[in-house]
Amino acid sequence: MVKKTQILVIGNNTNGCTPEHEKIAFEVGQEVGKSGSVLITGGLGGIMHAASKGAKSVGGITVGIIPQDDPSEANEFCDIVIPSGMGFTRDFLNALSADGVIIIGGGSGTLSEVCAAYMSKKPMVAIRSLIGSITPYIDGYLDHRENVKIHGVDSAQQAIKKILELINSKY
Repeated sequence: MVKKTQILVIGNNTNGCTPEHEKIAFEVGQEVGKSGSVLITGGLGGIMHAASKGAKSVGGITVGIIPQDDPSEANEFCDIVIPSGMGFTRDFLNALSADGVIIIGGGSGTLSEVCAAYMSKKPMVAIRSLIGSITPYIDGYLDHRENVKIHGVDSAQQAIKKILELINSKY
């Protein structure tokens, strides 16, 4: 059996998540599901909820790695819930579980996950039009080490195409 590609989608939680963020996240989730990849999120609201709903709408598999220890805290579109009980530390678990990361807006929690993915040299793409904590780094690097470039894209379709290209070029 071949391992399925695992794509982490990160961005704004319920606070700060606009209808535009939700629309893009839903479309990204759909594209992840259509690609046959497993969608991983932080399992809560906002981007995580919308992406999970999108993946489920096309029959995709969704995993929510939540910071709490109670699985009932996850959104209803998570097929598999991993209640980490780790609080913010779960950001590292999310990043390390992914083969690649798609970033949709976001705040400090998103930036934490991006930093974890960057240190682990995970391929990343970010939606350019949605301003967030990662905006200054799109089409560049987080620091002088240049571990992994954060590629900017303009749509959900471009996001999945580019992240799969980056993942597949690693192996």
